[in-house]
Amino acid sequence: MTDKSSKQAINRRRLLALGASAVGTAATGAALARDGMLAAPAETITNELPWREGQTDFPTPGAGSFFTAAEAAFITAAADRLIPKDETGPSASEAGVPAFLDHQLAGPYGQGAHYYLAGPWSSDATESQGYQSRYTPADFYRHAIAEIEAYVGKANPGKTFKDLSTDDQDQLLKQMESGDLKLDGPIKSKAFFTQFLQNVKEGYFSDPIYGGNKDGAAWKMIGFPGAHYDYSPWVTQYNKPVPVQTVGLRGRPGWTRS
Repeated sequence: MTDKSSKQAINRRRLLALGASAVGTAATGAALARDGMLAAPAETITNELPWREGQTDFPTPGAGSFFTAAEAAFITAAADRLIPKDETGPSASEAGVPAFLDHQLAGPYGQGAHYYLAGPWSSDATESQGYQSRYTPADFYRHAIAEIEAYVGKANPGKTFKDLSTDDQDQLLKQMESGDLKLDGPIKSKAFFTQFLQNVKEGYFSDPIYGGNKDGAAWKMIGFPGAHYDYSPWVTQYNKPVPVQTVGLRGRPGWTRS
């Protein structure tokens, strides 16, 4: 980013400082029942991880299941302005964030499976009052992207968000963040920006099993070793890096199952 005010509004370091605590996913999915032990899928992970071959809620690389090509282009361009590539680490798209979002919105999270979606809804609700929208997250994204692209098309005939210069993209995102971008439909630009930023951070820092944080790049960037079963030898080693290789729930290259 070249504009100083844009740097302040959507700055990589600021984003990562706020987002490192968001290691996790927007929707982790339910664990599977243990073979022969339960008649129905378990709701929590108990005694074993639900990552046996073919049974994990894992996206197929390169296979889009929710976004259209136009929507995916918007998501990729916008996410890469929130987390652009630099000497610190990969961009959002390089880390697989668009694939993460696509998969989450196609699944239970996108359907609002764990949200109360009936009205009334309030634009002034507190955080404790939970999700406030008549739309499921999937519909919320779909309507928001369409309204944003309509706004871009009016101001820049023949262009979409991905066609704008990075400075113009930054300026538009800054207007969304502040709520100054007024869309023609019912979607509030600030509400979408807040949700989108949160989901991008989740995809960037999630376990790689969910499609984002490709090769554990975001974890390596912040010095998080990942899903090791035992950290006890390092609990009292304050302000020192944990000297183990980064690993996700699926293991790491070179590991084999016994």
